[in-house]
Amino acid sequence: MILFPAVDIKDGQCVRLRQGRKDEVTVFSADPLSMASHWASQGARWLHVIDLDGAFDGRPKNFDLVASICSALSIPVQLGGGVRDLDTAKAYIDAGVERLIIGTMALEDQQGFGRLCAELPGRIGVSLDAVDGRLKTKGWVHDAGLAVSDVLPRLTDQGASFIIYTDIGRDGMQSGVNLEALGHLLAHTELPVIVAGGVATLEDVQVLAPLETQGLEGIITGKAIYAGSLDFAAAVRWLDNR
Repeated sequence: MILFPAVDIKDGQCVRLRQGRKDEVTVFSADPLSMASHWASQGARWLHVIDLDGAFDGRPKNFDLVASICSALSIPVQLGGGVRDLDTAKAYIDAGVERLIIGTMALEDQQGFGRLCAELPGRIGVSLDAVDGRLKTKGWVHDAGLAVSDVLPRLTDQGASFIIYTDIGRDGMQSGVNLEALGHLLAHTELPVIVAGGVATLEDVQVLAPLETQGLEGIITGKAIYAGSLDFAAAVRWLDNR
């Protein structure tokens, strides 16, 4: 089980959004590179980086900063936000990103997504971001008109390597993970799943850990580790020692 610290970047700063709303921003650091290095020093084995500006605008807005993070760290980076074509994806891989998280493109450009998976095998995951089971795209702003179960078979067939599932209603709310929705997803895919949204405490991590046997590969945590309700290093130690 991997605990992924989130470094969400907006306007060059490390931030968190409340339920994905770009007008409800909390700035945690003016230096995302420093924060990324901090989490690596606390035992992170992966870093989860999101270019929020890219997610909203549809093209990379913090490319150089992401490249700097990849260059500075010895741990792998997974990156999402604004990756909606093959050239952008390849540029990020060349810059040192280990794997990419695709959202809008996976749902709205099936041909392009299939080509992306074929060109970069093993390095493309899909972000499934939902409110009441309905998927959102374009930085969680637009309704895709689809449910999670509608897209899982195609994504698997096209070569997706992993799924990141976010319950948007719980993102940044520290209200616990939607276990019912997560369980439904795990039961309907053989792809490794990473969950985000709602993790607030070590107890939340402990509740999720047994789901590793059902295909839960990791947990993304953001606001909790910045606000202090979850001690990241302690959670990593607990996962290692269980």
